[in-house]
Amino acid sequence: MREETYPFVMRPLPYEYDALMPVLDVETLTFHHDKHYKTYVDQLNNVLADYPELQKMSLKELLMNLDRLPAAAQTSVRNNGGGVYNHELYFDGMKSPVGQMPVGALEEALVRDFGSVNQWKEQMKQAAVSKFGSGWAWLVTDGNGKLFIQQTSNQDVPDLEVYTPLLTVDVWEHAYYLQYQNRRADYVEGWFDLINWKKAGRRYEEALQKKEA
Repeated sequence: MREETYPFVMRPLPYEYDALMPVLDVETLTFHHDKHYKTYVDQLNNVLADYPELQKMSLKELLMNLDRLPAAAQTSVRNNGGGVYNHELYFDGMKSPVGQMPVGALEEALVRDFGSVNQWKEQMKQAAVSKFGSGWAWLVTDGNGKLFIQQTSNQDVPDLEVYTPLLTVDVWEHAYYLQYQNRRADYVEGWFDLINWKKAGRRYEEALQKKEA
């Protein structure tokens, strides 16, 4: 994800609005991207407008230094900055459902750390379905290349000082309710078919290169 600074802009989807059907229909994706994600971008810009000293910081820098921000801005940057970061990774991490699978270093790591790709899917689905209320389930890697599944609440992000997020699934109801109602498990199962493993693999390889640098 490129290092943007204020004013942050709403990124267009890297595919057409009907590209993720039948897993995510046009109405669900349009509402999620054009309304919810846009609101986080707008609200983040609104709070940063009052803090010129924060306007040169990237989104990642803002989220990694929340406790160093002015006290009055911390909660809003945490919620809205996290909303921007999480949604951008989520939308960027999907593509047309073509049944692709992980390959290369990431596939090897999934087998090493979870036993198999299918066992990772089972654990990832459990993390996503069991998340109480609104939040996210993540596949992340630490500085040594080890993979972990994590949950975060609301618009919180993983500890970006320690982990590099590789992919995430949004389990806020607005991500799926128009199409799936209360069937979160069905939505998550479909999401597996949308994972852009090429991009996730690239993020993993970049994280490994940072370790070696």
